[in-house]
Amino acid sequence: MSNDHTELLQKVSLFHEVDPEELSRIAGILSTRDVTKDAHIVTQDEPGDALFIIAKGRVKVSIYGDNGREVILGLLKAGEFFGEMSLLDDLPRSANVIAVEDSTVLILKREQFAAHINVSPATALNVMAELSRRLRRADEIIGNLATLDVYGRVAHIMIDLAKKDGEEVEEGILIRERPTQQDIASMIGTSRETVSRVLSEFQKRGFVEMRGREILLSRKFAGEVAGQSES
Repeated sequence: MSNDHTELLQKVSLFHEVDPEELSRIAGILSTRDVTKDAHIVTQDEPGDALFIIAKGRVKVSIYGDNGREVILGLLKAGEFFGEMSLLDDLPRSANVIAVEDSTVLILKREQFAAHINVSPATALNVMAELSRRLRRADEIIGNLATLDVYGRVAHIMIDLAKKDGEEVEEGILIRERPTQQDIASMIGTSRETVSRVLSEFQKRGFVEMRGREILLSRKFAGEVAGQSES
């Protein structure tokens, strides 16, 4: 399994520019955990003593508001990681991480992570870069919630998904694993019914085409993605 782990770690941004020998060593000490759909991997406010790398499946990062409504902060897929903040500040977990489908995660304990940082400072810089990216993303989300109507917020979610997971096809950009309407609603602070209404309107206008779990963004949306990328 360690060979498989090494191949995965080579694709994880956290370990860019890490010496292959050190990467192989890390692959050999990782533990594996299988989680079923809807299971909590970490829970908000619990002690944090490990970094998690997603080997298979998808997870959501979420918190719950005072009214009990779930707010989704992000969706992560294979090759992405979470849990690094608690390793750096020694504070409890800041959010829940829940499997949205049957998943497998690789676990790197705090002491193992610290030993790795000592021999590979590049990883520390990668962690800082990822934290900065996530902070910028959080600022963008807050700004969108404050300034955009629900149509604009749904459009931004579609654009973000296209940038992250979209596949260029003849008709536009295809997203093969779109979030559920409830997940989209939890990401932008509205109801599932409202998201359904907005997506139906987008479909009537030819902006999107719903294909089961897939969604096709038309060339109009593709142009918007290109414009966002250049800004």
